[in-house]
Amino acid sequence: MKTVLFDYPKSASFGRVLPKSKIYEHARPSTAVKQLFVRQVEKIVWQYKLAPETVNMKPTRTVPEIQVFRIALKTGELKHVVLHCIDQAIPFPILYELWYEGKIQVVASYKRPSEADSSKWLVSDYFESVWLSSETPRPSLPVVLDLETLYAQILTALMPFPAREGEELQAQVGRMEQIRSKQRELAKYETRLHKEKQFNRKVAINTDLRKLKADIRYLTRRLATVVL
Repeated sequence: MKTVLFDYPKSASFGRVLPKSKIYEHARPSTAVKQLFVRQVEKIVWQYKLAPETVNMKPTRTVPEIQVFRIALKTGELKHVVLHCIDQAIPFPILYELWYEGKIQVVASYKRPSEADSSKWLVSDYFESVWLSSETPRPSLPVVLDLETLYAQILTALMPFPAREGEELQAQVGRMEQIRSKQRELAKYETRLHKEKQFNRKVAINTDLRKLKADIRYLTRRLATVVL
């Protein structure tokens, strides 16, 4: 498994509790999302600010800084809509460390400024590690020149399938989202097949299932380089 937990430098320490009310002010979540915050979130700490002056890495237009949030959970579950709400409130890429009963899970989305409106940020699906012991050794941050490369390395380590040769981060994220979409569709077809009684309809559903499975195999496959 690739490294997703790091020993962030002391120079990047921020260590401020982020009140839920501040998130509500900026993101304006629905009542249902506020209830999730109350039921699932114990405390949010803005633990680190990875910026040029704190980690000696160059900023880029898409990754001027990276924030690291530690979220103490009341239960072992956190709905991604809660993280999306925080991402709406904070205009920087964020890495989340979820803490619960001596375990840590790292979660992040691919977050980037909108090309149409640079004041708005686009947020992809979320990618997450397995739950790790809080005693897991933390290596130092990788030696890279800029924050965008660091962000890409961490996000790639969280993705369930590796990048294809020459595949850029945005394309890889899009492929991961396609895989998830087709996996959800596959689950629906499998449920329909289980409930269906008519033979001819079962045949049609099985045809669709085979197509979906083939699509997923292709999307998850690491394509070989073609040598001419």
